[in-house]
Amino acid sequence: MATMQIPAGAGQAPEAGLPGMPGSAGTASERAAGRIWRAVKSNKKALTGAIILLLFVIMAIIPGQIAHDPPQAFIYGRSLGPSAQHLLGTTPSGQDIFAQVIWGARETLIIALVSGLLSTLLSMIMGIGAAYLGGWWDNGLNLITDILLVIPTFPLLIVIISYYPHSSLIPLIAVLVITGYSYGARQLRAEALSLRNRDFLEAARVRGERRFYIIFVEIIPSMTSLIMAVFLGTAVYNVIAAATLQFIGFGDPNSLSWGTMLYWAENGEALQTGQYLWAIAPGLCIALLGAAFALLNYAFDEIGNPALQRVKLTRRRHSPPWRIRAERAR
Repeated sequence: MATMQIPAGAGQAPEAGLPGMPGSAGTASERAAGRIWRAVKSNKKALTGAIILLLFVIMAIIPGQIAHDPPQAFIYGRSLGPSAQHLLGTTPSGQDIFAQVIWGARETLIIALVSGLLSTLLSMIMGIGAAYLGGWWDNGLNLITDILLVIPTFPLLIVIISYYPHSSLIPLIAVLVITGYSYGARQLRAEALSLRNRDFLEAARVRGERRFYIIFVEIIPSMTSLIMAVFLGTAVYNVIAAATLQFIGFGDPNSLSWGTMLYWAENGEALQTGQYLWAIAPGLCIALLGAAFALLNYAFDEIGNPALQRVKLTRRRHSPPWRIRAERAR
């Protein structure tokens, strides 16, 4: 009878922090968080994106400390120009545009973060789970993902959301999640397939660990940078898609977000009547929020793509000494 050879060191006490060993999930997560923080600090674009995103988060958390509370409750003179009392002027109905911009950040951020998070979780289930489980799980889940990949996403969004005219926040987020996970799932599946036969996963299987333990404790912590990149990319898309749907009238016109601001600005003929700030301010905020997510994505691309790390090291190696000292000082 053939005997199974036990890998060297299998009977020894596992060292903390080694992949594939019990108790290593916490240290793996800590190392991943440390890499993310170092990448953001060392990358000017990512740091700029983090600052912009932090400003929008502050706007969403304490809007009443920045602008009137709430903007619909205060009616001023109609179509007033910018002034010390109204920094961006007022709408034809007498509402403060600056207050609408500040309060609109909350719903816009909720759409971006919640739909981005749920889409990423669905991508992990459909991508990582399918790749590791294999067999009919992989075939079935991958078929669903492939179907969504070949269908143009935005027309599909319009078709689905048209069944919920003037929909509230929950149907809008649900449609974004269902239609926006497929690209991330394909990326995560490809990465999980490359990890499936690694030594630390084989060691976990030899120890008799369950599949769900291996997926959540062994595989996912080693893919943190790619998962974060998927989340940021999905959030960028969802911000623009949600604003577009609200702009063309598929959102709730009574809610307050930057997309609905654009909807009312278009209905109020803001550009034709010279009230440019009514349309420019929410559009600029949407662009800045999308840019913040995109700039942050550079840091996670740098972590997850060894080619980018090699390019950075090559540039540093050929840089003059004074520049290297300046980078280390930062």
